[in-house]
Amino acid sequence: MRTDGRHYDELRPVKITPDFIRFAEGSCLIQMGSTMVLCNASVEDKVPPHVKSGGWITAEYSMLPRANRERSKRDIAKLKLSPRSAEIQRLIGRSLRSAVNLQLLGERTITVDCDVLQGDGGTRTASVTGGFVALCLALKKLVERGELEKMPVRTCVSGISAGLIGGEAMLDLCYEEDSRAIVDMNCVMTAEGNIIELQATGEGRPYTPEEQQRLVALCAKGNAELCRLIRPYCGI
Repeated sequence: MRTDGRHYDELRPVKITPDFIRFAEGSCLIQMGSTMVLCNASVEDKVPPHVKSGGWITAEYSMLPRANRERSKRDIAKLKLSPRSAEIQRLIGRSLRSAVNLQLLGERTITVDCDVLQGDGGTRTASVTGGFVALCLALKKLVERGELEKMPVRTCVSGISAGLIGGEAMLDLCYEEDSRAIVDMNCVMTAEGNIIELQATGEGRPYTPEEQQRLVALCAKGNAELCRLIRPYCGI
């Protein structure tokens, strides 16, 4: 048992509140334990210059100043995007694009904003999962309006973390666990169990291929559970 009473392969309690923001085409608040991320999807009838056909999906990520235990400065105060925020929003964008047939989207850009209200580990993976829900809600609205013939979503996408702590592989790390992990992994997968992105780091030491397989298997279990939870919101 862990400090919060979970088993090693158990997710934190997950709660998704759809349509959390009135004005966004798609919106949800995702809570995974004490981590809370607000995800909004906005639709524009234009595409970036580099997109020659079809549509585009991109993401932005930020953490509110008091999302953590100590106040952090806003990116705007530093006059540039922090490297961490830039890395995470690219991850979110890549993950969401992989789930959608961009040709069916038409000449539209959907921007998914992921704002961390409270961080307790797993903010990037919660952003992927909540961002996918917000994206699907926006796409469903376009279908309902007759602006899209059908949902262009190929599969469900979610993200989860895992790590090695004291030799034990654990799923969905909270901050206290993440800070002690000797190996830290973030994994984005499809509903079929295929990997979109795998980020793993040996924080205290290198890790073995066998340890990586244990962590990936845990992530596959967690992502399968998340996809079952979010599928009702996604119209697929």
